[in-house]
Order: sequence, then C-alpha cells, then structure tokens
Amino acid sequence: MRRPTSLRALLLQVRDAAAPAQHERLCFLERLRLPPEQLVSVNVVTDRLPSLDEVRAFDLVFLGGAGRHSACDHEHFTDALEQLVRDLVRVGVPFFGSCYGHQFLVRALGGRVIHDQSREEVGTFEIELTADGTSDPLLLGLPRRFDVHLGHHDRVVDLPPNIVPLAHSARCPNQLIRVVDKPVYGSQFHSEMTLQHIRERLLMYADEYLEDDGESLSSLLRATSYADGLLRRFLDLCLEQRASQAVRSTPEPVVSLPSPP
Repeated sequence: MRRPTSLRALLLQVRDAAAPAQHERLCFLERLRLPPEQLVSVNVVTDRLPSLDEVRAFDLVFLGGAGRHSACDHEHFTDALEQLVRDLVRVGVPFFGSCYGHQFLVRALGGRVIHDQSREEVGTFEIELTADGTSDPLLLGLPRRFDVHLGHHDRVVDLPPNIVPLAHSARCPNQLIRVVDKPVYGSQFHSEMTLQHIRERLLMYADEYLEDDGESLSSLLRATSYADGLLRRFLDLCLEQRASQAVRSTPEPVVSLPSPP
C-alpha cells in the first residue's frame, strides 16, 4: 500500500544514551520504510512526555526497547507513561510495543512482568503462533513457527483479561499479544531489527547481554525473514483501517426527487 505523505508516526523511547536512541530510530525507519520527517521520536527518560491530545495527532504510536531500564521498575516517567498507554488503548490509537514496550503495555493494563534471567532469550529464537495468532490479520500467511530476534531478562507472566496471546516460545509464554478488538499489539521480540541491527545493538549492551563481549554472536543469530515484515504490515493495516473509517464517515449524497405531477 502506498503511504500518504500526511502520515505521522510517534516513537516513544526509553534510552539513557544518544547512540542507542539514534540506532533504534533508524531501525524503525528502515522497517516502516518512512522518510525521517514522518517519524517523531520522544525519549521519555529525558524529554517531556506528550499529552494524550498531542499523541492523538499521530496515526500510530510505537514504544520501543529500553537497554538498561526494566519494566519491573518504577521510574520518574512510569506513572505518566502508564496513564498515557491506558488512554491510547481506551481511545483506540494504533499502538505497537516492542520488547520493553510489550512488557510496559502489559504492566499499564494491569498484568505482571517479572525479572527472570533463567528464561532470558538473547539471540535468535523460534516462536510458535497460537490458534488466535494464526487468524490474526497481522499474521495471516505466516508459518506456524518462525524465527525472531530477542534480547530480554524480564518477561510477562500474567496477562490482563482483555489481552489475547498470539505467539509463544519454549522459554517465554507471551511472545506476541493483542488487546481484544483494538489495533494494539506487543511483541517480546524485535521485529524492527535486521540481522545486522541486532548484532550492533547487542554489542552496544554487551556488558548486560553477552558473556564474551560478542565473540559468540555468530552462533546466537540468524536471519528472521518471516518476522521482517511485521511492522510494515502493522502500518498497512492501520492505513487500511483509517481508509475504511473515512469511507464510512462520508455522508451519503443528497438526491433530489422530482416533484410529483
């Protein structure tokens, strides 16, 4: 689908350093195939969190990863960001949370996230779609099992009642989720990153995620061809929904009937 030049996307970031923030923005731009001016980035660690009215001016919203931050912790931005996420879900703004964003979505809606290094996933792993996942419009046509890029120590353990699990892995039962009847998704994995991107990102956080400063990266990573198009598909679904709503909201033409003889 051709993307209108009026489309505007918002990327909410949780980053302490400029380099990972810039890298993350580049990843989203490349996956979404958007020009830089159509993706606005706000770092909630250092910038003012926008209001709901400000965010509603965007067509879709992303909440990215977090590096050294944890969705289990309470930080200076947590309360306000939780409220914003709840409000976005309530009004139906298209939203996609990646890794930390996935965990924070669950936390904001009343679920539970824990720190669990015994089930961490760092590298490329296989996930499997649930029955709901195979019928979800975001995942139509994908195989039941496919590879994804991961890098997490925390995981979602309890889902709120209004969230449907769409995929799981051997170590992590909630890899991909959706809010019922809403264009709102969360993925534990990083569909915004290519093979080169995940390699670069893990090296940025080698002290947190790698035991040998990256020497074993080649054995941890492989291509993720089926996951590569998920963000682009999400964007296209949002545009299709917007176009459908525009058609439904167009008033029927007034037809003048001839006067009776």
